[in-house]
Amino acid sequence: MAVVTMKNLLESGVHFGHQVKRWDPRMKKYIFAERNGIHIIDLQKTIAAIKDGYDEVRRVTAAGKSVLFVGTKKQAQQAVQKEAERCGMFYVNNRWLGGMLTNFATIKKSLQRLKKIEKMEIDGTFENLT
Repeated sequence: MAVVTMKNLLESGVHFGHQVKRWDPRMKKYIFAERNGIHIIDLQKTIAAIKDGYDEVRRVTAAGKSVLFVGTKKQAQQAVQKEAERCGMFYVNNRWLGGMLTNFATIKKSLQRLKKIEKMEIDGTFENLT
């Protein structure tokens, strides 16, 4: 069973890339052609990459590990939240904070500070601050 089909990708417009003048040379191997100043993405390679990603997610979750769902674009936010919650995983569907993966110690301190402030608001000590 295919995770996605060529038809699904075409209907979703996945094959439309960036303008030719804005391309990243490292992506050359994924570009099928150029039409009207826009790169056309190679959907055969896209399908293979999706399958590889799908297989890796299955392997990771079968080992009892977690997967982080990330989708901050308006169009993806609801789907990311719904699917992450459906399978009991974590997600980020609003603003991605720089350092969330690479500098989590700092992010964790900010979260602890936020919890402390929220607690102060609940127990009334927040009102006593000048």
